[in-house]
Amino acid sequence: MKRKKQENPWEIYEGAITPIDKICPTYINLNNPKYLEIDETYYSGIILYNYNREYEELILKNLINSNLNLNISIFYEKKDTQKTIKELTYHIGNVNVELNEKNKNNQDIDLAAFSYNDAKYIRRQMQIENENLYFLYIYITVFAKSIEELENQLDKLENILQASGLQSKRAYFRQEQTFLSCIPIMENNIDIKNVSKRNILTSGLVSTYPFISSSVLDKEGLYIGTNIYNQSLIFIDRYDSEKYKNANLCIFGTSGAGKSFFTKLLILRSRLLGIEQYVIDPEREYINLCNELKGTLIKIGPTSNCFVNIMDIRKESIEEDNKGYLATKITKLIGFFNLIFGELNEEDKALLEEKIIECYRKKNITFDDQSLYKIKNNKKIFKENEDMPILMDLYKILESDEKTKIFKTKLMPFVKGSLSFFNHQTNVELNSELIVADIYELGEENLKYGLFIFVDFFWDKIKKDRSKRKSIYLDEIWRLIGVTSNKEVASFIYKIFKTIRKYGGSSVAITQDVSDLFSLEGGIYGKSIINNSAIKLFFSLEEENIKTLSEYSNLTEKEKIEIKSLKKGECLMYVGENHILAQIEAADFEKKIIIGEK
Repeated sequence: MKRKKQENPWEIYEGAITPIDKICPTYINLNNPKYLEIDETYYSGIILYNYNREYEELILKNLINSNLNLNISIFYEKKDTQKTIKELTYHIGNVNVELNEKNKNNQDIDLAAFSYNDAKYIRRQMQIENENLYFLYIYITVFAKSIEELENQLDKLENILQASGLQSKRAYFRQEQTFLSCIPIMENNIDIKNVSKRNILTSGLVSTYPFISSSVLDKEGLYIGTNIYNQSLIFIDRYDSEKYKNANLCIFGTSGAGKSFFTKLLILRSRLLGIEQYVIDPEREYINLCNELKGTLIKIGPTSNCFVNIMDIRKESIEEDNKGYLATKITKLIGFFNLIFGELNEEDKALLEEKIIECYRKKNITFDDQSLYKIKNNKKIFKENEDMPILMDLYKILESDEKTKIFKTKLMPFVKGSLSFFNHQTNVELNSELIVADIYELGEENLKYGLFIFVDFFWDKIKKDRSKRKSIYLDEIWRLIGVTSNKEVASFIYKIFKTIRKYGGSSVAITQDVSDLFSLEGGIYGKSIINNSAIKLFFSLEEENIKTLSEYSNLTEKEKIEIKSLKKGECLMYVGENHILAQIEAADFEKKIIIGEK
C-alpha cells in the first residue's frame, strides 16, 4: 500500500511565514572587512592568539566583569595522549641534537632550549601527573548600535585584554567566521582555527573557567536589582541560614544617594512575604509607606497620645526558661539613664541601681521572678502595663535622698517638663506585621531617647515568636553606638545584632554619618556591627567617610574609587563572599507607593 505523502502545512498558505523565518534576521551586510551588520546592529570579532605563560587568577575575569557588549566562545580540543607523547619524544630528540651543534648562534640556541624544556615539561606532566593536552581557541564578538560605539567598545576591550596579558588581533576579512564561532551552533571555523590555536594542559584549563562573575541568585530571595557589569539579576534571601551567617544588613550612603529609597523598597517587598517589620523613623520618612501598606504608626512626642513606658518589664524580655527579669531590666535602664545623666562612674551606677530596685520593690517587684506574676480572673498571668512603675515613681525616690538629687534635677524634664510624655504607662498594642515608630517630634537632642525606648520595645516583640521571620530597622544608628551614646547602650545594640538570628530576625543598620558610627570607644561597636552583618550596601559616600570606613572594613583601593563615583541608585554590595556593583531597580508602581503618589 502506498503511503500518502505528508503535506507541509505551510504550503497551503501562499507567502506564509515559517518558524525559521521568524528567527532569521531581516538582512545581513558582509561587505565591510572590519565588521558585519545584522538588523541595524554592528558586530566585530576579536581572536585571542597568545597568553602569558603563568597566571595567578582566571584569565577572563576582568573581561567577564566588564560592562562591554560581547559574546565569548571557548573551544577545547583534546589530543590523543599516546600519539602526543610519541610526537613530543621525537621532538625532544631532534632538538637535543640541534642544541649539541656548535654552529648555532646564541639566539637560535636560546629558542631551541626554550622549546626543548617546554616539550620535556609537557611530556612529564602527561606521563607522571596523567594530564591531557588540549588545543585552546577563544573568540570574542563585540556588538553595538553604531560604528562609533563599536570602535569605542573594541578599544576598551583591547585595553582590558592587554592589561590581562592576553594578545589579540581583530578578525579583519574573517568577521563572518568569527561571528559564527561565537553563536551557539558549535562551529569552530577552520579559517580561524590555526590563528588562535594554543596548547594547554588539563591543569591550565582551570584558568579559563568563564563562570566567575559575581552574582547572587538565591532561590527564594527578594529582587534587588542588576549587576552593573554583566546585567545579571540579583536575588537575595538574607534569611537563608545555610548560605549566610546571619540576616543582618548595613546600609551606608550620603544624603540623596538612594539609601532611603532602597530601605523603603526592602520594606515594601518584605511586606509582601509576610515578614514582621519594625521601623524606627527619626526623620519622618516612612509614614507614607506605612499608610500605603496598612501598617501601624506609633508617634511619640508632645502632640501624641501614644506612650511607651521605659520602666516596663515584659514577659518576652528574657529568653524562655531563663531567669532574672529585674536584673536584665536594670542593665538596660542603667544604659538609658546614662543617656540622660551623662557618663556615670561606678559609684553613681551603684547608687542609681539601688534606687531603681527600691522603685520596683514599691510595686511588689523583686529579683524573685514570681513577683512579676499576679492572679486575675482566677488565672496566673504576667503583670500588665498598669502594674509597672513610671519615671515619676523613680523621680520621687531620687528626690528623697541628698545623694541623688542631681539625678532628680536631670530627670525633671522627663517627669514635669517638655518631655513628660515619657512619664506614662504604655498604651499601645502591637499586632501589625509592619510597625513604624515616628520619633521626629523629639528633636535633634532627644532622638536618642526615643531610639532607645523603641529598640527595647521592639526587641522584646522580636523575641516573642522564633518561628516568624522579622526585621528591625535602625535608622540613624550612630546615635546609639556613637560618641553621643555610652557603652551600656552600644553593648545592647551589639547584642541585638549578634543574637537576633536565634529569633529568626534581621537587624538593619542605616546611616549617612559613617564617621560618627565609629566615634565611641575607638570604633569597636561600629566595627562589631559591620562584622556581624552578612550583607553590606555602600551607596555613594564622601571621601572622608570612605577613608573612615576603609579603616574598619576590607575595602580595596578599587572599591574606594567605585564608591566615590557611584551614581544615585547604585551601590557596592557585600553579599557573603561576593562583592557586586549593583543598580537598585524598582517598578513604576513600587516607586509610586514609596513616594506616596496616587
